[in-house]
Amino acid sequence: MPEPRFLDIEYCQTEDSLFPTAMAWSVENGQMKTVVIAPDDDWIPEDGDLGDVDLLYLEEQGVPLIEIVHELHQDLPDLTVYVDGMDPDEILIDKIFNAVGSEPPFEIAGIESLVTSLTREDLDDRRRQLLTDEGLEPQLPENGVYALLLIAREEGFFG
Repeated sequence: MPEPRFLDIEYCQTEDSLFPTAMAWSVENGQMKTVVIAPDDDWIPEDGDLGDVDLLYLEEQGVPLIEIVHELHQDLPDLTVYVDGMDPDEILIDKIFNAVGSEPPFEIAGIESLVTSLTREDLDDRRRQLLTDEGLEPQLPENGVYALLLIAREEGFFG
Protein backbone atom coordinates (compact mmCIF):
# COMPACT_ATOMS: atom_id res chain seq x y z
CA MET A 1 0.00 0.00 0.00
CA PRO A 2 1.41 3.43 -0.91
CA GLU A 3 2.00 5.90 1.88
CA PRO A 4 -1.22 7.73 2.73
CA ARG A 5 -1.61 11.38 1.77
CA PHE A 6 -3.27 14.05 3.87
CA LEU A 7 -4.83 17.43 3.24
CA ASP A 8 -6.13 20.27 5.40
CA ILE A 9 -7.78 23.52 4.33
CA GLU A 10 -8.19 26.76 6.23
CA TYR A 11 -11.18 28.78 5.12
CA CYS A 12 -13.22 31.93 5.45
CA GLN A 13 -16.81 31.49 6.48
CA THR A 14 -19.26 34.35 6.89
CA GLU A 15 -23.00 34.58 6.52
CA ASP A 16 -22.58 35.17 2.78
CA SER A 17 -19.50 33.19 1.84
CA LEU A 18 -17.42 30.07 2.33
CA PHE A 19 -14.11 29.74 0.53
CA PRO A 20 -10.61 28.34 1.04
CA THR A 21 -7.81 30.68 2.18
CA ALA A 22 -4.88 28.31 2.74
CA MET A 23 -4.15 24.65 2.19
CA ALA A 24 -1.51 22.07 3.01
CA TRP A 25 -1.10 18.55 1.68
CA SER A 26 1.40 15.77 2.11
CA VAL A 27 3.43 14.29 -0.71
CA GLU A 28 5.80 11.33 -0.82
CA ASN A 29 7.86 10.44 2.25
CA GLY A 30 5.71 12.55 4.55
CA GLN A 31 6.89 15.82 3.03
CA MET A 32 4.40 18.67 2.86
CA LYS A 33 3.38 21.56 0.63
CA THR A 34 1.47 24.58 1.83
CA VAL A 35 -0.06 27.54 0.00
CA VAL A 36 -2.01 30.69 0.67
CA ILE A 37 -4.90 30.74 -1.80
CA ALA A 38 -5.69 33.77 -3.98
CA PRO A 39 -9.50 33.91 -3.92
CA ASP A 40 -11.63 33.79 -7.03
CA ASP A 41 -13.54 37.05 -7.51
CA ASP A 42 -16.84 35.14 -7.38
CA TRP A 43 -16.08 34.03 -3.82
CA ILE A 44 -15.97 37.55 -2.38
CA PRO A 45 -19.36 38.74 -1.10
CA GLU A 46 -20.66 41.97 -2.58
CA ASP A 47 -20.41 43.79 0.74
CA GLY A 48 -16.78 42.67 1.01
CA ASP A 49 -17.32 41.50 4.60
CA LEU A 50 -14.89 38.65 5.28
CA GLY A 51 -14.86 38.83 9.05
CA ASP A 52 -11.25 38.69 10.25
CA VAL A 53 -9.82 37.49 6.91
CA ASP A 54 -7.39 39.93 5.25
CA LEU A 55 -8.42 40.04 1.58
CA LEU A 56 -5.43 42.20 0.59
CA TYR A 57 -3.05 39.61 2.08
CA LEU A 58 -4.78 36.78 0.19
CA GLU A 59 -4.66 38.73 -3.08
CA GLU A 60 -1.00 39.74 -2.68
CA GLN A 61 0.42 36.53 -1.18
CA GLY A 62 -2.01 33.97 -2.55
CA VAL A 63 -1.14 31.45 -5.24
CA PRO A 64 -3.44 31.60 -8.30
CA LEU A 65 -6.01 28.80 -8.38
CA ILE A 66 -4.79 27.45 -11.73
CA GLU A 67 -1.31 26.89 -10.25
CA ILE A 68 -2.74 25.15 -7.18
CA VAL A 69 -4.88 22.86 -9.36
CA HIS A 70 -1.82 22.03 -11.49
CA GLU A 71 0.22 21.15 -8.36
CA LEU A 72 -2.57 18.97 -6.96
CA HIS A 73 -2.87 17.11 -10.27
CA GLN A 74 0.89 16.44 -10.16
CA ASP A 75 1.08 15.53 -6.46
CA LEU A 76 -2.14 13.58 -5.82
CA PRO A 77 -3.23 11.80 -9.03
CA ASP A 78 -5.70 8.96 -8.60
CA LEU A 79 -5.19 8.81 -4.83
CA THR A 80 -7.38 8.80 -1.77
CA VAL A 81 -6.45 11.83 0.32
CA TYR A 82 -7.34 11.78 4.00
CA VAL A 83 -8.70 14.73 5.96
CA ASP A 84 -9.49 15.26 9.63
CA GLY A 85 -13.19 15.35 8.78
CA MET A 86 -13.82 18.46 10.85
CA ASP A 87 -14.04 20.97 8.00
CA PRO A 88 -16.15 21.23 4.83
CA ASP A 89 -13.13 19.96 2.85
CA GLU A 90 -15.06 18.45 -0.07
CA ILE A 91 -17.00 21.68 -0.62
CA LEU A 92 -13.78 23.71 -0.48
CA ILE A 93 -11.94 21.40 -2.91
CA ASP A 94 -14.89 21.59 -5.30
CA LYS A 95 -14.78 25.40 -5.12
CA ILE A 96 -11.09 25.42 -6.07
CA PHE A 97 -11.49 23.05 -9.01
CA ASN A 98 -14.82 24.50 -10.22
CA ALA A 99 -13.26 27.98 -10.36
CA VAL A 100 -10.87 26.76 -13.06
CA GLY A 101 -13.26 24.32 -14.76
CA SER A 102 -11.48 21.17 -13.61
CA GLU A 103 -12.19 18.03 -11.60
CA PRO A 104 -10.16 16.95 -8.54
CA PRO A 105 -7.73 14.13 -9.43
CA PHE A 106 -8.25 12.50 -6.03
CA GLU A 107 -10.93 11.27 -3.65
CA ILE A 108 -11.34 12.69 -0.15
CA ALA A 109 -11.92 10.38 2.81
CA GLY A 110 -11.99 10.92 6.55
CA ILE A 111 -8.98 9.77 8.58
CA GLU A 112 -11.25 7.26 10.33
CA SER A 113 -11.44 5.22 7.11
CA LEU A 114 -7.63 4.81 7.22
CA VAL A 115 -7.04 4.47 10.95
CA THR A 116 -9.69 1.95 11.90
CA SER A 117 -8.14 1.05 15.27
CA LEU A 118 -9.42 4.31 16.82
CA THR A 119 -12.93 5.72 16.98
CA ARG A 120 -13.72 9.05 15.35
CA GLU A 121 -13.79 10.66 18.80
CA ASP A 122 -10.46 9.09 19.79
CA LEU A 123 -8.91 10.29 16.52
CA ASP A 124 -10.12 13.84 17.18
CA ASP A 125 -8.77 13.69 20.75
CA ARG A 126 -5.41 12.31 19.57
CA ARG A 127 -5.11 15.00 16.88
CA ARG A 128 -5.86 17.77 19.41
CA GLN A 129 -3.39 16.26 21.89
CA LEU A 130 -0.63 16.11 19.27
CA LEU A 131 -1.22 19.75 18.32
CA THR A 132 -1.06 20.75 21.99
CA ASP A 133 2.02 18.61 22.72
CA GLU A 134 3.85 20.09 19.73
CA GLY A 135 2.72 23.65 20.57
CA LEU A 136 1.05 24.05 17.17
CA GLU A 137 -1.79 26.38 16.20
CA PRO A 138 -4.70 24.18 15.10
CA GLN A 139 -5.98 26.69 12.52
CA LEU A 140 -2.86 26.43 10.34
CA PRO A 141 -3.41 23.77 7.67
CA GLU A 142 0.21 22.58 7.75
CA ASN A 143 -0.23 21.78 11.45
CA GLY A 144 -3.38 19.81 10.72
CA VAL A 145 -1.54 17.75 8.10
CA TYR A 146 1.42 17.31 10.45
CA ALA A 147 -0.86 15.92 13.18
CA LEU A 148 -2.43 13.47 10.70
CA LEU A 149 1.04 12.39 9.55
CA LEU A 150 2.03 11.75 13.18
CA ILE A 151 -1.09 9.65 13.77
CA ALA A 152 -0.40 7.65 10.59
CA ARG A 153 3.21 7.11 11.70
CA GLU A 154 2.04 5.93 15.15
CA GLU A 155 -0.33 3.50 13.42
CA GLY A 156 2.48 2.05 11.29
CA PHE A 157 1.63 3.55 7.89
CA PHE A 158 5.18 4.90 7.49
CA GLY A 159 8.39 2.91 7.88
